[in-house]
Amino acid sequence: MERREFLRDLTFFTGGLALASSALGNRALAMAEAAQPTPLRAIGFGELVPTAAKNTGETFLSLPKGFEYNVIGRVKDLMTDGRPTPSAHDGMWTFKVGNELRIVRNHEVSNGKVPVAGSAIGTTVHYDDAAAGGTTTLVIDPKTRTIVRDFVSLSGTLINCAGGPTPWGSWITCEETTLGQTVRTSSKGVKSGGYAKPHGYCFDVPASANSAVEAVPLKAMGRFVHEAVAFDKKGIVYQTEDMGSAGFYRFIPNSKKKLAQGGTLQMLAIDGKPQFDTRKGQKVGTNYDAVWVTIDNPDPAEADVDESAVYKQGLAKGGATFSRLEGCCADKKGRIYFTATSGGDNQGGQIWRYERDGRDKGVLKLMYESPNKDTLFMPDNICIMPKSQLLFVCEDGDYPNMESKNFLRILTPGGAMADFARNVSKEFPRSEFAGSTFSPDGKTLFVNLQTAGVTLAIWGDWKNFKN
Repeated sequence: MERREFLRDLTFFTGGLALASSALGNRALAMAEAAQPTPLRAIGFGELVPTAAKNTGETFLSLPKGFEYNVIGRVKDLMTDGRPTPSAHDGMWTFKVGNELRIVRNHEVSNGKVPVAGSAIGTTVHYDDAAAGGTTTLVIDPKTRTIVRDFVSLSGTLINCAGGPTPWGSWITCEETTLGQTVRTSSKGVKSGGYAKPHGYCFDVPASANSAVEAVPLKAMGRFVHEAVAFDKKGIVYQTEDMGSAGFYRFIPNSKKKLAQGGTLQMLAIDGKPQFDTRKGQKVGTNYDAVWVTIDNPDPAEADVDESAVYKQGLAKGGATFSRLEGCCADKKGRIYFTATSGGDNQGGQIWRYERDGRDKGVLKLMYESPNKDTLFMPDNICIMPKSQLLFVCEDGDYPNMESKNFLRILTPGGAMADFARNVSKEFPRSEFAGSTFSPDGKTLFVNLQTAGVTLAIWGDWKNFKN
């Protein structure tokens, strides 16, 4: 079902609520409700209540009682390098660098999908001077949960959506676009592209850097609409693709810790089920034997005009199709969790897990599928709370003609879903959550409200979770 059809059907359903005044309407609604699977719910940390930020007094969140938060890293605020904080905060991660707590944070700036001369966020070192995305690095005081200093750490990239931490203490930031030198013209006559350099790559940003680093595109990792990455214990990099018809990829580097030296890009396929479609008709708990097909040309020139150029190579070899893959993270065992934002029979989202079994095989398992939008709607960035198996899930349900109730949810190992936070900002009520990540000691959860352009530092009694 396309999104337009989904919205049409939703409108039809809500319009039908007027029938409830009749016995027939009541019966029909009761039968429809009974036909829905009963979602497993966990108590979590308790009921959510509107909570003002400790340092500013603004109310952005509803949180469980006993939890507090600070507002930091606000858009347009001057950083300590003299540059204004960029907008569109997205994926990020925390790192321990010496005695410092650091965050490397993405900025999903699109430039209107056209080059804007001089828009790069840094001062000297840029990948593309006409692209306004990139990363900033925040040094945080772990006691006050405020910024000590902050600065641009990557400049001149485009639509930096998510990424993932490396085993060597850096952040892989990913471009969610394949715009490049070719000028595209839509059916409505809207132009995009025309950049000096091709986009659609991953970049490695050391958390220890104290200024903008040289932006080196990791071309062997593929040129597609990137979202997030995660590493397993063998140093293999798993990658998600945010497209309606998307692939799940892995990159086997030629040399560990040296991704720029190349490697092999592959796309997941289901053994014995070529071109398997995971988007509908799936049952939670189902296991699939997974194999990998090699992408012969990970950096195709035609990606300039065809965002699916890499995906089509994998599909032709039998690769599996997912719906809008976004968040991705690894647990302590090296198992990879990833979200299909609009996957599932009601397009509310799916959460998958891949577990490696030998060099070239593994098991793909559907861990969760949204039973309704009130339980989970449009899962995006994810992270696992340290010393636990709790998966924190950001929602990105900001779509036209639909009520936006973006939550930060928690998926338990038993498959139950709990609510942890809700965006209750009056000024930015539709803003998505993005970039959830815990401090290495597990004491602070950092997360962004993207449209609001703020990073939030949340703390409380993390041991008080109830199933």
